[in-house]
Amino acid sequence: MLKRFSTRKDKYTDDTDVTPIDPENVPNHVAIIMDGNGRWAKQRGLPRIAGHREGMNVVRKIVRQASRLGLHTLTLYAFSTENWKRPKMEVDFLMKLPDRFLQSELPTLKEENVRVQVMGTLNEIPKHTVDAVQKAVEETKENDGMILNFALNYGSRFEMVEAIKSLYEDVDAGNVKVEDIDENSISDYLMTKDLPDPDLLVRTSGEVRLSNFMLWQLAYAELWFTDVLWPDFTEEHFLEAIRVYQRRTRRYGGV
Repeated sequence: MLKRFSTRKDKYTDDTDVTPIDPENVPNHVAIIMDGNGRWAKQRGLPRIAGHREGMNVVRKIVRQASRLGLHTLTLYAFSTENWKRPKMEVDFLMKLPDRFLQSELPTLKEENVRVQVMGTLNEIPKHTVDAVQKAVEETKENDGMILNFALNYGSRFEMVEAIKSLYEDVDAGNVKVEDIDENSISDYLMTKDLPDPDLLVRTSGEVRLSNFMLWQLAYAELWFTDVLWPDFTEEHFLEAIRVYQRRTRRYGGV
């Protein structure tokens, strides 16, 4: 079993559900599709970038809470390979957010023993964004607390295609035998090869789909969807997702 890293074992509660969080049944890996920033801004007559700015503040709160709860890994879907289709002004702003977030939060992440990782294709990402991410990865690489994994310019189908190509090259070179290929060996070629598969997927904004996110890794994850837009997502909503997870029985195809 993977070790859970935590500095606290409190039983968290909120105002709507006083059921305590079981510290021994916290998911090792939570993945979040942070959706609804644009709609949040539109409802208020604001430009879409205002929603992204507010959404960054929510990231700050949820990362801290996830670390306190003792998660092994928190993966945030920050920018998909399909998001390049958005207006250039919006894309340019989104590319600035990792830089802004990490500049302000890196000291806290280091203090709280959080290790930053990133998965995705960085060769299309602006240099200032890559530099900020790589700086955070480098300065937190010795931390052994929660892994904060950003999915940046990430798409699951692209990930799997690249994994198949790499596996084929190893088979062709004689490094891997076809008869030895199984689910574990395929997982070893994915961008998450050093991470546990997500136990829980959270998606905000009322959309009920995976949007090309960790399609292989989410095979047996518990899924939790909420109508709450990401900028309105609070620590209490996150705790609600954890409580729902703890009430479910995971059978993995059994009985």
